[in-house]
Formats: sequence, C-alpha cells, structure tokens
Amino acid sequence: MENTVRTLVPARLDRLPWSGFHTKLVLALGVAWVLDGMEITIASAVGSVLQERETLSLSAVQVGLTATVYLIGQVAGALVFGRLSDRFGRRRLFILTLALYLVANGITAFSPNLAFLLVFRFFAGAGIGGEYAAIHSAIDELIPSRYRGRVDLAVSGTYWLGAIIGTASTYILLNPDILPVDLGWRLGLLIGPVLGALVWVLRRHLPESPRWLLMHGRHEEAERAVEQVEAAVEASGVRLPQVDESKAMEMRPHGAPSYREIVRVLLKEYPKRTILGASMMISQSFLYNAIFFTYVIILNTFYGVSASDASKFLLAFAVGNLAGPFILGPLFDTVGRRVMISSTYVSSGLLLAVTGWLFNEGVLTATTLALLWSVIFFIASAAASSGYLTVSELFPLEIRALAIAVFFSVAQGFGALGPLLFGALIGDEANPDPTGLFYGYLLAAAMMVGAGVIAWFFAVNAERRSLEDLAPSLSMRDAAPSPSGS
Repeated sequence: MENTVRTLVPARLDRLPWSGFHTKLVLALGVAWVLDGMEITIASAVGSVLQERETLSLSAVQVGLTATVYLIGQVAGALVFGRLSDRFGRRRLFILTLALYLVANGITAFSPNLAFLLVFRFFAGAGIGGEYAAIHSAIDELIPSRYRGRVDLAVSGTYWLGAIIGTASTYILLNPDILPVDLGWRLGLLIGPVLGALVWVLRRHLPESPRWLLMHGRHEEAERAVEQVEAAVEASGVRLPQVDESKAMEMRPHGAPSYREIVRVLLKEYPKRTILGASMMISQSFLYNAIFFTYVIILNTFYGVSASDASKFLLAFAVGNLAGPFILGPLFDTVGRRVMISSTYVSSGLLLAVTGWLFNEGVLTATTLALLWSVIFFIASAAASSGYLTVSELFPLEIRALAIAVFFSVAQGFGALGPLLFGALIGDEANPDPTGLFYGYLLAAAMMVGAGVIAWFFAVNAERRSLEDLAPSLSMRDAAPSPSGS
C-alpha cells in the first residue's frame, strides 16, 4: 500500500537493556513532578507570609485565589500542550513547557501586587500542566517495555521528593531571623527555576520520540533517532541484544487526529479503558486533595498541633508517599498491572475507612494518626501513580499526550471538591465534631475501593508488552486488526 513502511523501530527500543541513557532520560524529564511538588509546598507555606504588611498584604481569600489560579493554569496547560505534543512532537513541547515554567515562575518572584502574581502563577501552572502530558508520552515511548511500569510510578512519585525539598527550604527561607520577610518568599519561588534551568540543558540533548516520528511519516528521522539511542546505550558499555525480526510492523503516516476521531477512540473503541482511567484518576485526586490540603487544619483543630510543628508530620507524610512507588513499582512489571492496581486501590481504601473509624472513636493521637496516614499513602501513592501509567499506555500513540491531559483535567476538577467538602466537614473550630470527617473518609475510601474493583475487571495486563501491542496506533490500522473495544 502506498506510503506504508515496514519498521522495527518499536522493537529496537523495547529490546534495549537499561543504560545510562535511560537514567539521563528519566532525570531530565521526571523533574516536572519534583518541581510541582516543590511549587505546591512552597506556595502553601508562603501563603501566610503574603498576608503580612511587609509583603503583599493579601487577604486569606486572595491567598486561596493564587492556588486556584495555579491549578486552573495546570488544567489549561495540560489540554493545550497535550494537543500540541501530539501534533508537533514530544521534544519540542517538553522543552517549551519547561521554558514557560522557568520564565513565568522566575518573574512571579518579583511580583509587586496581586494581579501581577496571579497572571504569572497561571502561566507557571500552565507550564507544569503541559509537562505532565509531554513527559509521560516521551518516557513511555522511549523506555523499554519491561521497565515501563516501575519507571512511570517512580517518576510520578518524585512529586513527594519535591514536597520534601520545599518543606526543608521553607525552614530557612521563611525564618525572619535569617532572611527579611519580603525576601524569603521570593527566593523560595526561584528555587524551581534554578533547578529547572539545570535540567533544561539536559533535555536539549534528548532525541525526539521515534514512535512519534513514524506517526508523522518521518521514517528516516525515526531510524536516525533510534540509532542515536542505541549509540548512547552502547557508549555506556552495554551490549545490545539482537532484534526480533518477527516484531516488524507496518505503518502509514496518520498525523494528529481530529477531535471527533479522538472522541470516537476514547468512547467507542476503548470505553472500558476510558472508564478505568477516569475512575482511577478521579478517586486518587479526590483522596489526595481532601487529605493533603486539610491535614494541617485537622492536626491543629483536633490535636492542638501548631502550624510550625505540623511541618514535621507533613514531612513524614511525604516520605511515605515517596517510598511507595519506588518500593512497590517493580511489582507492577512482575506481578502485573491488574493485581497491583486493584490491590493498591482497594487496600488503601479499606485502611482509610478503618483509620476514619479510629479517628471518630477518639483513640488516635496526632502521632498515631500520622503513622497511619504514612502507611495508607505509602500504598495509595503507588495506586495514584499507576493512574498516570494506565492512561498513558492504553491509548493509541496519536492521542497519548492529549489522553493524559484529558484525564488529568477531569481528575483535577473532581479533586478540587475534596478540600471544599472536608473543610466544611471539619465544622466549628471551637467545637469540632469528628463524625462529619468520618463520613468524608468513608466517601473517599469508597471511591478508592470502587476504582480498585473496576480495575480488577477492566485493567489490561500491560506488563512487559509493547505500546503497539496494547493499543495499535492509528498509523497501523490498515495493517492490524481493529481493536476489540476493551
């Protein structure tokens, strides 16, 4: 058939052993999650500082508005740059989105007033939102299939490394005995751009996704890109295994699909996968936003923990979240996706329900509650990270980045309801009643368990399988059977 090419590019990428190239790839691209975790943590910490007369004299509502604008920017950036990543390439977009974040956040540090702050917080959020779509696409398309699960989970989990860095930095930056009040918060907002600038240099030397090049009919460029990756692997002293010729596939250039075609793929061809991805992303987003953004308030209201002491509990919470994906991640490639996704969602949901009951009974202290949160979110962090893995690997190449963006945006919308609901359930600070929160915990637990049950029936055994085997690209449709609709 005219314009059809026979290629071994995906097979050549998947058969590669782990090497220094892959480590550099993960470090250069995975920093987006570190930056976001750091941004959220520092922005939350400087909120009270921005209310002081020596800084911007913001009200509590205005401080909350800065966080809302940042999240809106994330959603907008994910949708816009996700679409552009599928159309113009992974490499262009993961360089552009990081540059947007660097510039916008750097300028934010010099904000003279609220309006200036809001504008550039929006664009900083847009850069990070666009990062999510571009980097997950690039990582999944370049990492060998047998490592894809653990790498995706580890990358997502580094959000909490950023949270730890942000928490540690605020001890110094927001201490008026060390730095002037109006200087510390501005320096805090410059940490991310400094780190990002160092990584941006690494990104400039990464190749375009060969799979994306094939999709756009740039077969010779795809071959050169694979050769570049293979040369980098060999340069690290690793011997390349032979390519399995039987895994050759035929592809025709397709390009970026129309919105109508995207909707058809999501809702008609892969309805079960769409339900699976939506349930996983919505439930974890609601859980995290509900717990994380009310954690300090709960410690203060029910246990009398001061804001400064609460940071110690948040640090333990972040460590548990960081450890989960790294320790449990390899099991997603060995035990398998279906078992691990369903078990992490269900078990974290059940543990949350038990913890909620113990909290309501008044048998927990601030320390024992923090320990239980750390255990729950050690598991839940792996579950949440697997949501990004799932929506990235189960849809065709041509809509991968936009699919990530769509599910991320829907999840953010539902997740934003969590803090509002739980904030209302805390009730009167003078006479707090844990019963309302208990019901809130049961709701979040039910959502996690429900997502786990859906995963048991709808999850795909994607471990160690090529992306083209999981979801034939639209470029392969003339040479491959139609998808089953699962």
